[in-house]
Amino acid sequence: MDEKTLVTLEFPKVLERLAAYAAFSISAEMARALRPTSDLEEALKRQARTSEARRLLSINVDFSVGGARDIRALVDLARRAGVLEGSDLLDVKNTLTAARNMARTFERHAAECPHLAEVALGLPPPSGIIDIITQSISDRGDVLDSASDRLSTIRRELKISYERLMSRLERMLNDPNVSPMLQEGIITQRNGRYVLPLRAEFKGRVRSIIHDQSASGATLFVEPLVTVELNNKLHEMQLAERDEVRRILADISAQIGRQAREIEIVLGALAEMDLALMCAKYADDLRASEPVLNASKPRRDHPGTTLRLFQARHPLLDAKKVVSIDVDLNEQTFAVVITGPNTGGKTVTLKTVGLLALMAQSGLHIPAQSGSALSIFADIFADIGDEQSIEQSLSTFSGHITNIVRILGLAGPGTLVLLDELGAGTDPQEGAALARALLSDLVQKRVPCLVATHYPELKSFAHSTPGVVNASMEFDLQTLRPTYHLTLGLPGRSNALLIAERLGLPERVLLEARGQLNPEDLRTEDLLDEIHQQRDLARQARTAAEKSRGDAERLRSELQQQREQIEDERLKILEKTRREAEKEVEALRREMDDLRRQLNRARQPLEALKPLQRKLTDLEDSVQKPVERQTVVTETVSSRQPLRIGEKVRLRALQMDGVVTAVSESDVEVQLGALRLRTRLSDIQRSGDTPPAPPSPTAGRGAPRPPAAPSSGRVPTPPLPSPGMELDLRGQRAEDALEMLQTYIDNAYMTGMPFVRIIHGKGTGRLRQVVREALQASSYVARFETGQESEGGDGVTVAHMKED
Repeated sequence: MDEKTLVTLEFPKVLERLAAYAAFSISAEMARALRPTSDLEEALKRQARTSEARRLLSINVDFSVGGARDIRALVDLARRAGVLEGSDLLDVKNTLTAARNMARTFERHAAECPHLAEVALGLPPPSGIIDIITQSISDRGDVLDSASDRLSTIRRELKISYERLMSRLERMLNDPNVSPMLQEGIITQRNGRYVLPLRAEFKGRVRSIIHDQSASGATLFVEPLVTVELNNKLHEMQLAERDEVRRILADISAQIGRQAREIEIVLGALAEMDLALMCAKYADDLRASEPVLNASKPRRDHPGTTLRLFQARHPLLDAKKVVSIDVDLNEQTFAVVITGPNTGGKTVTLKTVGLLALMAQSGLHIPAQSGSALSIFADIFADIGDEQSIEQSLSTFSGHITNIVRILGLAGPGTLVLLDELGAGTDPQEGAALARALLSDLVQKRVPCLVATHYPELKSFAHSTPGVVNASMEFDLQTLRPTYHLTLGLPGRSNALLIAERLGLPERVLLEARGQLNPEDLRTEDLLDEIHQQRDLARQARTAAEKSRGDAERLRSELQQQREQIEDERLKILEKTRREAEKEVEALRREMDDLRRQLNRARQPLEALKPLQRKLTDLEDSVQKPVERQTVVTETVSSRQPLRIGEKVRLRALQMDGVVTAVSESDVEVQLGALRLRTRLSDIQRSGDTPPAPPSPTAGRGAPRPPAAPSSGRVPTPPLPSPGMELDLRGQRAEDALEMLQTYIDNAYMTGMPFVRIIHGKGTGRLRQVVREALQASSYVARFETGQESEGGDGVTVAHMKED
């Protein structure tokens, strides 16, 4: 990519923001060195890595390369026979441990993250290094006794020597003949020897060697002759310990040096993995989406490029204030002429398009709506800003022309050209002619381009030239401020006279100015003004309609919720009434039985009881008659704003939260932890939406399901909660397991779950056989299959429920 253009479009600033998410310096350097690729496969691979990293972070927000350090200098030192300190070895160990942990993570996520799993192949660290550092170095960086048998022996002898020396000195401290001659009753050190503080006036009274004296000369630090050998032995052991520690550190460093190349591969894989996580975190903060990348398909009259950006935002501007733009070029258009007022957003529009193209080809998700599509450009050229150069004695115009000459020599159908204020900085008439000639040359060469200009001649050129379209940056004449909205298909209006009139320019001057204008130009401006006014009215009407629709949707949702609450209350009242009626019917039945027994004992005919028995039976039937829950149409996602990839949703049937990974017209793919499933749009709701009441136990998939004929006369119970996606039967007896399985399958079917997992373990296979025989006989199960290896293999059976 053209380095000058990267700077012009402020791409390095984007990379600096990306680098701020780095976990260690290698990935930060890699981020700053990131460059767009012109290879479609490479760009798609980078985008896939970012998408996979976003999915991983949505499952585990703490997923990272934590503990990794930039140990390249340490590894290089070890390669050159240098000796690493204990703290350095801990950095090596922690970095390799982070790589090992991440490699193990991707053993579980390889299927769902194939591109990151490919990077993870370089993560497993060389064998032996982590273990030997763990065995030899403590968490504080000290060499452990277990590092070698010799070190253990030396330290044991060192401890004995120290204790003997201290014991001898402490006896002298407590000796009544010696202690009065000491300045303090302490043992201290001088020149690596343990000494006593002797008062200067008692010099020679204790047979000793003087090692030092205090600044005042009142204290002499002496080593008693009786402790000289003990001090010598201690010092000897200390030197032996130092040498052995040095040897151990050198051995470990040598092993690291021998495997330096393998460690560098691990560091590279860690940095690539962290870069993918950085891209994912940056995309989440930008509320970005993965762009659709296409290869150019040149035609005779068109370069075959794609440029469709919806709700695009400049990534370096405040997301709360920046105005999004739509740039949607149809299959016949590849050049855009943007006109509008100064400070109206033309330059930001050019930079937004160019910067988003650079980000897309670098593997970064772009701050635009899902579905935005771009071609892979072989190069991107931009002439934006002041090209004045004092050193080269170039004026602004000369600087622009010098850059444009370079661009014209390099641009082709597979490149994107962005030109700001084309032809500016010179005589207006000559500048307009030059601008039109330059644009004509680009169009003839079929170079995709966006051009910002003030020249009206380019408006007419764009209107009459195939492949070119006008666009305008809107301006609010009431507030005299730009709106920063881009409108394709309409050229910008020349608002100079209107603005001058609003700012108080005398009417006579305005009339004189209008008299100097070409009448045809005035008619054109009036027509443009009317078109813009009608468009503004249409936009206002659409905004009002959308607001009304939103209010209606909100009211409908509230009404649906109220209806659900009313229905729940109705069922509770009916349940209470039914229970009371059952008690009364039961009391009547007991009285009838008592009366029948009395008549039998009195040997009286029972014919008189038959009418009463019929009435009692009718009463029982009326009490047992089921009351079906009234269907309440619930709001679905499909009736609202479209879902976006990466959006968090909730599956009503499973009562679980997930992340959208793919969307089509009628269904959606959702990631639930390690599980990915596809379901209907009507079966999910956005996270944060008021959840509708769960389906009645008399309900099927989205509609009321009539209950089986009641045998007890009870009213259907309130809605059942989800029984969960798994049933663990391990350790259960066959009879108990079948009872638990039957209840679980009934509840799963009643709550509308698409499938469930039954964990029975492998063992002898008896429990698995019993479970599968029960599933085979169940009227609620459509089919079942052995679980995948990641789910437990033969120890798990996945049962798919029947649909109504």
